[in-house]
Amino acid sequence: MESCCDMCMNYAYDEEYDCYMCVIDMDEDEVYSSYSQKRRSCPYFRMGDDYTIVRKQN
Repeated sequence: MESCCDMCMNYAYDEEYDCYMCVIDMDEDEVYSSYSQKRRSCPYFRMGDDYTIVRKQN
C-alpha cells in the first residue's frame, strides 16, 4: 500500500519556501531511497485526519 503525503502528519506547510514539505529530517540516502522505485511506502508515514492536521498547524 502506498502512502499519501497529503494525509501524513509529517507533511506541513513551509512559509519560507511557500509550499508543503516533509518535516522529517532525512539524510541524502534516505531521500534517495524514498524517491526510488525500491520502496513503495514511506517508513515515516503517520496517518492524520483533517482535524489532527489542522490542530497541528495552530
